[in-house]
Amino acid sequence: MSDLKPSEIVKELDKYIIGQDKAKRSVAVALRNRWRRQQVPEELRDEIAPKNIILIGPTGVGKTEIARRLSRLTDSPFTKVEASKFTEVGYVGRDVESMVRDLVELTINIFKVRAQEGVQDKAWQIAEERMLDLLLPKSEPAPPVKKDAGPTDVQLGLVIPGSEESSSTREKLRSMLRKGKLENRYVDLDVSDRSIPMVEIFSNVGMEEMGINFKDMLGGMLPKNTKRRRVKVPEAMEMLAQEEAQDLVDMDKVIKEAIARVEQSGIIFLDEIDKIAGKNGAHGPDVSREGVQRDLLPIVEGSTVTTKYGPTKTDHILFIASGAFHMVKPADLIPELQGRFPIRVELNSLGQKEFVRILTEPRNALLLQYMALLRTESIDVVFEDDAVSEIARMAEEVNNKTENIGARRLHTLMERLLEDILFDAPDMQAKRIVIDKKYVEDKLKDIKDDEDLSRYIL
Repeated sequence: MSDLKPSEIVKELDKYIIGQDKAKRSVAVALRNRWRRQQVPEELRDEIAPKNIILIGPTGVGKTEIARRLSRLTDSPFTKVEASKFTEVGYVGRDVESMVRDLVELTINIFKVRAQEGVQDKAWQIAEERMLDLLLPKSEPAPPVKKDAGPTDVQLGLVIPGSEESSSTREKLRSMLRKGKLENRYVDLDVSDRSIPMVEIFSNVGMEEMGINFKDMLGGMLPKNTKRRRVKVPEAMEMLAQEEAQDLVDMDKVIKEAIARVEQSGIIFLDEIDKIAGKNGAHGPDVSREGVQRDLLPIVEGSTVTTKYGPTKTDHILFIASGAFHMVKPADLIPELQGRFPIRVELNSLGQKEFVRILTEPRNALLLQYMALLRTESIDVVFEDDAVSEIARMAEEVNNKTENIGARRLHTLMERLLEDILFDAPDMQAKRIVIDKKYVEDKLKDIKDDEDLSRYIL
């Protein structure tokens, strides 16, 4: 698990996310606490529960981006799910336990790939021997000599190439293979045919919810078919090495390590949690709101979820929830669920200053993306400072007039601003384009001033 200090985590997040210091500090402390828990004595370790977080703020202020960057920053198993996709158990839709199954599946796949990379050298050596067997089939053994055969019969017998000669030829072929002199040569390779017959199963529960891998089950019942393919030597080597790497990996060990990692340092990001908050005064059962909250409660509190790889405990999985909460408030969640999210952080709305920084400062800044895209057409686009300020000002103004969608408004403005350049770029003669304040006003003023147009276009 990553042992970054909280200040280092915040510094890494600053490279991609502007502002929102409170939220960054909260997730940084939560991540560091995962590491601290691993260092405490074992008898106390199981008693320390993770402090789950709710990020509250309007759309487009960086809630999801913080989670996405955290997943890349830390080595913890991570998955992001939308709470609005779930329904109460017994109804059509996904049940909440599926997010734990998804996390286990993702983590096992990551661990499997890492394990295969670890045995790649050995797999390549075995693949090389198999390739040499294909290129130079082993000679047939000499027929046994009859006991009553005379000296003449023995002298007239078949001459079988000696093992030394065969070994010498094999080494020559090995040398040619390693030097790439056999790249244009074809070999016949037997590849396992993994196609499974189509089976229609009608159920109002998804297959992944049942925790059964039907492909594996049917694959074990049906005879394994192989089909012969004629492929070039480099491609055949890749296929053989991949096959050998899969055979060399101890999957039982991989599964055991992956489940242990999920249980001790897994992170689940629950987006759109405000969509399952019931409004006060609602009557009757609500299968996709309060029902989901009730189903979510045992998982967040700590329970054992059955997966196809074995039981997985959720006691120490960190849950980070987020929502806009503009129609409801966190207090509209059921009290038991509120209690399982003790840390609440409000993210600030973004204005002109933040938009200017978002356009220019991050490593993946929007202006840098468009400049890089147009550079592929040998066109150098330059944005002057007053143009950047005007784009940011317009984004803030349109957000205030219409729906506030935060930094996502910059995407719509930039696409509209550069639409003609992006369309005509392959045929343009000018190789340097300067975008100033006047250019921005000419392109966007009419749309921005007409409220109906800006509502539908921007």
